[in-house]
Amino acid sequence: MSVSPRSFHLIAPSGYCQNQQAAQLGVQRLRDQGHKINNVQVISRRDSRFAGSDSARLQDLEDLAQEDLQADIVMPVRGGYGATRLLPHFDSARLTARLREQPMAICGHSDFTVIQMALLQQGAFTFSGPMLAGNFGAETLSEFTIEHFWRALTSPKLTLEWQTEPQQVSVSGTVWGGNLAMLASLAGTPWMPQIQDGILVIEDINEHPFRVERMLLQLAQQGVLARQKAIVTGSFTGVKLTEYDNGYDFDSVWTLIRQITGLPIVTGLEFGHHWNTVTLPLGAQGHLQVNGTAGSLTLSGHPTLR
Repeated sequence: MSVSPRSFHLIAPSGYCQNQQAAQLGVQRLRDQGHKINNVQVISRRDSRFAGSDSARLQDLEDLAQEDLQADIVMPVRGGYGATRLLPHFDSARLTARLREQPMAICGHSDFTVIQMALLQQGAFTFSGPMLAGNFGAETLSEFTIEHFWRALTSPKLTLEWQTEPQQVSVSGTVWGGNLAMLASLAGTPWMPQIQDGILVIEDINEHPFRVERMLLQLAQQGVLARQKAIVTGSFTGVKLTEYDNGYDFDSVWTLIRQITGLPIVTGLEFGHHWNTVTLPLGAQGHLQVNGTAGSLTLSGHPTLR
């Protein structure tokens, strides 16, 4: 799809970008399309396994609240681990106030989920979607991912459609979530949003089904799942089952969570750590519908690029 040139501001609040070539490729691709890319120096910044010291990475987030920062889109270079260390010092309320005055589309996933949840807890919308190195810098660009990225950022109302397991579902609620490990890590902390009547969308990478089950049980036992209307599962990649599992797989996990919570679980959304991923406006109003094997999620109420 054709899009107007935009201004991207890069941040690196998590791990060091090992694949420097991919990040630079992402920058070049965006520039070739006419977009302006700012703050590129964070791509090469490094301190141990992190993309800079805690103070440097925190400054990336603090700078977003500055009135003179001109950006349409804020995007992390990559995920990894590191953002959780910043949460006690991150002024999410200040950035939320700035976003109300001067909206920016903040988009990322993976480790960045904790920052997105801290902002959602304050009432700020962000987008769970692609990042610079892993997506825009992929060896082969996914047209699916790029199209859904721009659709989410520019469409006041959009509908995602996919094939899922046969059932009948029709619920409405606040769409939220992201990386499951990050969500579980926030349970019981001040940065976990208290979403009532939510549609929780989850994804992860390199997490065995038993770990996914354990994290979902943690959210259930914390009372988080009791406040939801449905769970949508995205991509759970990078896992290889063994003989020891003896048939225990992700379907086994979804079956158990359905039994425990009574919630509809809608599987198969292309979302998360995958070549193809949709972009979700976190905090938007959603209507989730499944008729047979046809699933759809209609999203509205989120801010979009002018």
